[in-house]
Amino acid sequence: MKLGIGTAQFGLNYGISNTFGQTNVHEVKNILKIAHSNKITLIDTANLYGNSEKIVGESLESSQEFKIVTKTKYFNTTEVTQAQIKQLKSSIYKSLSNLNAQNLYGVMFHNANDVFCKGGERLYLELENFKNQKIIAKIGFSVYSQEQIEILLKHFSFDLIQLPINILDQKLLINGALKNLKKHNIEIHARSVFLQGLLLMPPSNIPAYFQPIHNLLKQFHDAIKEQNISPIQAALYFVKNIELLDHIIIGVNNSSQLIENIDAYNLNTSYINFEKFVCLDESFTNPSNWKI
Repeated sequence: MKLGIGTAQFGLNYGISNTFGQTNVHEVKNILKIAHSNKITLIDTANLYGNSEKIVGESLESSQEFKIVTKTKYFNTTEVTQAQIKQLKSSIYKSLSNLNAQNLYGVMFHNANDVFCKGGERLYLELENFKNQKIIAKIGFSVYSQEQIEILLKHFSFDLIQLPINILDQKLLINGALKNLKKHNIEIHARSVFLQGLLLMPPSNIPAYFQPIHNLLKQFHDAIKEQNISPIQAALYFVKNIELLDHIIIGVNNSSQLIENIDAYNLNTSYINFEKFVCLDESFTNPSNWKI
């Protein structure tokens, strides 16, 4: 199964449509049990997701084998010095400790721009040291744009990439970026498949900020209503049929949501022309640009 568990909700009150708040530890354990029994193999976490790493580490059972991917902190510097290298090393060891792990499937740079600054390659080389020691198996980047992807492919040899893709935000599929990554044998993880829950919200509940694309969102909901499928089913149907994707990261607040997502993922539905729902305005497709 392509589904992977995103853990932002385990450590933060995360998501525009989240009415549950931060997921409690009991529910995290239930989520991981259900994921494991349904052959979901990947957990995606991050240094910046509050205490999610620690909660995952405390909730995993010895019989549960998951590939765990975490992400670095944001360095947000104009020049990488020995101080940042020390911070990176410290954060990796802290992640291992929090997750009760001796090694990790992958570590991604949470902010790909950190390696573009002066001396940024030193951060990448430090992760290579961890890879050579077999502490991490794969090095990756979390990205937003084709421009970032092109720079990374030109200057670095890496294994993983996490990128946004959903029914509204199809730019990396349309412009050939996914195909280009696969030519370099890079494992692709999709995030934001529900656009922080925006795609799942009834049009009447959508915040006023999204008024300029309200008609587009309504057209999407009208189209899936005609097919008698839910927004979750439509959103997952779209991404699971993109063969270039290796994993689809979903965030859930409780075990019931996970079961709903698994059922939706396993459903086959009629053809829908998703191309007509593309939005090219990143004011609405990139949550970091949202003013709400």
